[in-house]
Amino acid sequence: MITIITKIFEELSVKQLYYILQLRSEVFVVEQDCVYLDIDGKDPKALHVIGYKNNKIVAYTRIFKAGDYFDTASIGRVVVSKSERYNKYGYAIMKSSIHTIISLYPGATITLSAQMYLKQFYTNLGFKAQGSDYLEDGIPHILMIRN
Repeated sequence: MITIITKIFEELSVKQLYYILQLRSEVFVVEQDCVYLDIDGKDPKALHVIGYKNNKIVAYTRIFKAGDYFDTASIGRVVVSKSERYNKYGYAIMKSSIHTIISLYPGATITLSAQMYLKQFYTNLGFKAQGSDYLEDGIPHILMIRN
């Protein structure tokens, strides 16, 4: 079981930010062997959805209001520690992220750029693929929308 909290950038402690960036780097840069600029200047605009297990960050997303990333509200940097994926924390962190967006922006459409191998995961959460796949940082992605 994880505990999920949501914070604006200014509420993050230095330690929390460090462990968020560490988790994102472990998965997106090292595990997926993808050299890209994770620290993209967008974190200060985001809401940070953080999943804790035993006081350790094991899952994370960031949320944007419409216009800050896509034309609609969006969820990005969806990540779960490799050692915790068997617990299905991806569903927990995404459901919390979706609920947060619905609470803050009733009726909002939610957009995300999904890695192709996770298309079914996002479909299970109510997202629908839009258009054809594309490369983002060398990894096949597809745009997905949830109304």
